[in-house]
Amino acid sequence: MEVNTECTKEQLPFILRRFHISEDYGFLLPNPLKDLPPFYSPWMEIAHSLPHLIENHQLRSQVNKMPLLSSQYLKGHKELYLAHLVLSYITMGYVWQDGEKGTAKVLPQNLAIPFVEISRVLGLPPILVHADFVLVNWKKRNPCGPLEIENLEPIICLPGGASLRGFILVTFLVEKAAAPGIKVMSVPNYLASFSWDYVDPAIFYSVIRIFFSGWKDNPALPEGLIYEGISDKPLVYSGASAAQSTTLHTFDELLGIQHCRESTTFLHGMREYMPPHHQAFIEEIQSLPPLRSHVLSSGKEKLCSAYNMCVAALSDLRTYHIAMVTKYIISAARNAKAKPSESTSPNPPSFLEERGTGGSGVLSFLKSVRNTTKEAIITF
Repeated sequence: MEVNTECTKEQLPFILRRFHISEDYGFLLPNPLKDLPPFYSPWMEIAHSLPHLIENHQLRSQVNKMPLLSSQYLKGHKELYLAHLVLSYITMGYVWQDGEKGTAKVLPQNLAIPFVEISRVLGLPPILVHADFVLVNWKKRNPCGPLEIENLEPIICLPGGASLRGFILVTFLVEKAAAPGIKVMSVPNYLASFSWDYVDPAIFYSVIRIFFSGWKDNPALPEGLIYEGISDKPLVYSGASAAQSTTLHTFDELLGIQHCRESTTFLHGMREYMPPHHQAFIEEIQSLPPLRSHVLSSGKEKLCSAYNMCVAALSDLRTYHIAMVTKYIISAARNAKAKPSESTSPNPPSFLEERGTGGSGVLSFLKSVRNTTKEAIITF
């Protein structure tokens, strides 16, 4: 038994590295780059001014002046990920600068061409994804300081101020809590103990959410978005969503959670918005003998209890997610409608009243996956 244990210890780092997963950071990119080479300074200058440019309706004019830069000088995956982050944020700002009634229908070629080139190299779609706004979008204020919210900053921001910062960093810390080697039970406990007071519901609903919205099944862009220089026909992509988090998919596959057909179809579609090596990790788990079947066939009460504790923890996490969605979307939408004259925020987009930024019916979807998670509990 000792030999097998040592073998597992030796193999685990190799297995994780093979899928670009960090023992310490999980699916997060460890120590992402904060700047691109000087050749790409036109991109970085705009990216660092995004909140100001968007709020003053100046981003589109600045992007239209931007030179068409080749992506060929980007070296290594960290430069590529930062470039994707930068261009995805600029793209979302360009499209949604003037809200749902002033939506841009064409992405100019000086933005579209390098964005699509970089996306193809990384195996990601040319739109903002979960990996952009959470997994690679972080830095420490004090490099020697702790990995705590007070010592963290996003690399690139959109409008929303402290609430956007809080949304990104709380999500970052949840991903960090789920890193390999940390028991699944710790994730919901950590999430529930962390204060979401960093995020103002009114700001999140009225200002932030639109910038995570895509152009698939979106009435504001019913035909999609034209990527000039890439395609004469509009292309459609879903917006960024927590459903693109590899962490949650990993827990589902490991525990053998079986969701309903509609939810499964949506979740599997969201995997196309993950880095390819994270998708491959999920497929690796799927190829293993099912854990749930092993637990059931064992007939061991202690093993069943341990499995049930993991399922209950994942169910608790999804219940907490429902509570947050109710507060930051459902209740925020109700308040925005009830007191429109008192709001200092822009009018929230009507197409997001009951839908997630990834395109799902947000509350019905979350309740469905929470309920099917509960159903995995083994009775004995």
